[in-house]
Amino acid sequence: MSPDPSQPGRREVLLGAGAALALGLAGRSLAAASSPSSQERRMSTLVIRNARITTLDPALPHAQALAVQDGRIVAVGSDDDIMRGWAAEATIIDAQGRRLVPGLNDSHTHLIRGGLNYNLELRWDGLRSLADALAMLKVQVDRTPAPQWVRVVGGFTAAQFTEKRLPTLEEINTIAPDTPVFLLHLYDRALLNRAALRACGYDKNTPDPPGGQIVRDKLGNPTGLLLAKPNAVILYATLAKGPKLPIEYQANSTRHFMRELNRLGITSVIDAGGGFQSYPEDYQVIEQLHRDDQLSVRIAYNLFTQNKGGEVGDFQRWSEILQPRQGDDLLRHNGAGEMLVFSAADFELFNEPRPELPPELEPELHDVVRLLVEKRWPFRIHATYDESISRILDVYEQVNREVPFDGLHWFIDHAETITPRNIERIRAMGGGLAIQHRMAYQGEAFVERYGVQAARHTPPVKRMLAEGVPVGAGTDATRVASYNPWVALSWLVTGRTVGGLALYGDENLLEREQALRLWTQGSAWFSGDEDRKGTLKVGQLADFVVLSADYFRVDDDQIADITSVLTVLGGRIVHAAEDYDGLAPVLPPAMPDWSPVNRFGGYHVGGTATGLAMAHHHHHGAPCSTHGAHGHAAHHAAPTGDLQAFWGAMGCSCFAF
Repeated sequence: MSPDPSQPGRREVLLGAGAALALGLAGRSLAAASSPSSQERRMSTLVIRNARITTLDPALPHAQALAVQDGRIVAVGSDDDIMRGWAAEATIIDAQGRRLVPGLNDSHTHLIRGGLNYNLELRWDGLRSLADALAMLKVQVDRTPAPQWVRVVGGFTAAQFTEKRLPTLEEINTIAPDTPVFLLHLYDRALLNRAALRACGYDKNTPDPPGGQIVRDKLGNPTGLLLAKPNAVILYATLAKGPKLPIEYQANSTRHFMRELNRLGITSVIDAGGGFQSYPEDYQVIEQLHRDDQLSVRIAYNLFTQNKGGEVGDFQRWSEILQPRQGDDLLRHNGAGEMLVFSAADFELFNEPRPELPPELEPELHDVVRLLVEKRWPFRIHATYDESISRILDVYEQVNREVPFDGLHWFIDHAETITPRNIERIRAMGGGLAIQHRMAYQGEAFVERYGVQAARHTPPVKRMLAEGVPVGAGTDATRVASYNPWVALSWLVTGRTVGGLALYGDENLLEREQALRLWTQGSAWFSGDEDRKGTLKVGQLADFVVLSADYFRVDDDQIADITSVLTVLGGRIVHAAEDYDGLAPVLPPAMPDWSPVNRFGGYHVGGTATGLAMAHHHHHGAPCSTHGAHGHAAHHAAPTGDLQAFWGAMGCSCFAF
């Protein structure tokens, strides 16, 4: 006999204060748990009812309810069927008719690096007014103690502002005469105020690095403008000179970044590594969070070579300590890339000419790819331009003849200007294409250099899908684009940049369900998870999102403003908002206490600057029981030998206990 859903053993979380009070929330609701352990947060049975569920399962495309046990979906169907079969002893959440979709999966991002620094960064992502951006900068400068920097590290473009420009160096120096400010615009330039130039030690005697330019005045002094020409090493090498968070704060920072991704509906990512991101040193924080069961995003990570000329050695060494796909469903190795050899890196600055890659590309790439195939390591490679892709595929075809790929997953990242011929070559060797919304941030620059017609199929997403090549979607966040998946979905559907420029005609626009599939099923292939996630059907991982607005019904210009009101990872609630507020575990405040995250948060949904009107709660001049007034930190260097004094400069940690 099926359990009777009317019997009192059932736990309900029917949302809205009136409904909750009327029912008395029989049993123990999630919201009542003051400090739930991770085991308590893993509900034995969870039922979501009264939803508009898009399953992406052709056998049952739409449903009203689903049930979860032990982190997996155990039933999908109508309210009546699910309540009759699964409601007894279940925690029940009423979706109130909202749209529910599979958890989003970013197939190319930089979560691990971004997480280590998230708490240090002032985000301009989503802002529509440069005036608001500068007002935020002024507030953050005033609350940042010496010797810390204020950093705006990508995720925005000048075209998104109504003013259609970047701030001037004069504006930044006026706002921050003494506090170092580093402002990164995509990967094309950085603006440093005079205090940041001093902190970096840049003066008239500092030489330009290869592929970069330090812009100078008539006397030869740096002005504060750094340009990638087109190599971005000058930009992130300069950023690396800034103070770093201690490891405890890096863990807190990573948790806040993951929660920000959860707020936007992301439950999985594939991390593409990065420069200055060494294994295993820079993976200690994410591995510790995994051991402590504090990951709220599933992460598959690729390893990015760190040594120009020593790439084979990097991958040889790593392959001796990591097996292919080593790990579990929360944290797992995903192979090599996105940098396999430095000689193959074609930087994607569309305001600069396409770089000519050196002749060393072929022999160096051959040796690395052959090693990876022999070790059965999946691999990915950054390639923006078709000219680069042609040469890369020549090498792949040669290695495939020597050591067959034989079903090994490999793929090209970016591929903005790829031609139909090279799409066919990728399909023939069993590869895939991971695309990102970089054109949403650089579309204006691309059109200016290459013209409107060339932009109409950059990248040719519809052609990729028509050829039957696996295609996954992502962001390439956090620097060259925002981490917000809804901006990427809006770009796929509307073909417009964040500045409003229409790039594509109907021949290269996706239907909304097609675009959603790239962000779910499509991306799952790129980590070998196509049988475990990406759809909402029995046996799949219970990763799903209840949306703030109906993705399939809102106007095109509202897609980018969608967020999650309930994000579930493996049956565990990792983000909850609006009527569901209180159902997710509470994070400690962002560390240090002056972190921009505490005041401004992350992506600015709707274009309005979050936190500008908010009163100070605990700034660096406020007293606390350990240090007294924090204002002293603004006048002293960080004394790392004295722990109590050190936290005064980095930010008081008292609030966390």
